Order: sequence, then structure tokens, then C-alpha cells
Amino acid sequence: MSRKIAGFLIILGVFMIFEWINLGFNLADGHETGFYVVHGILIVVNVVLGIVLGVIGWRGFRRARGE
Repeated sequence: MSRKIAGFLIILGVFMIFEWINLGFNLADGHETGFYVVHGILIVVNVVLGIVLGVIGWRGFRRARGE
């Protein structure tokens, strides 16, 4: 994996984590419980996916540097 791709994955992972946590804080009150359950599941899945992408990118970045 090239350093550019690894860097992109790291940046994408950080962005996804930030964006979905921000969405969780910005959900307005007044919706039914199902709305919050579905969005809670989406937030958790996407934060985990962001962490996975960041870890893959970090490992690829370290390997590209020769460590």
C-alpha cells in the first residue's frame, strides 16, 4: 500500500469518526424511539468502520515507511 493511500485511509477514518459522533450530538429531540435506535446503530457501525479504516491506514503507513 502506498503512503498516499494509507494517509487517505487515516484521514477518512478520522473524518468518519468525527462526523458521525457530531451527528449523534446534533440529533434533535422529539422523534420516536425507532428513529434514535436506527441512528444509534448507524453511528456505532460507522464509528467502528472509521476505526478499522484508520488502523488499516496506520499499518499501511508504517509498512510503507519501512518499520
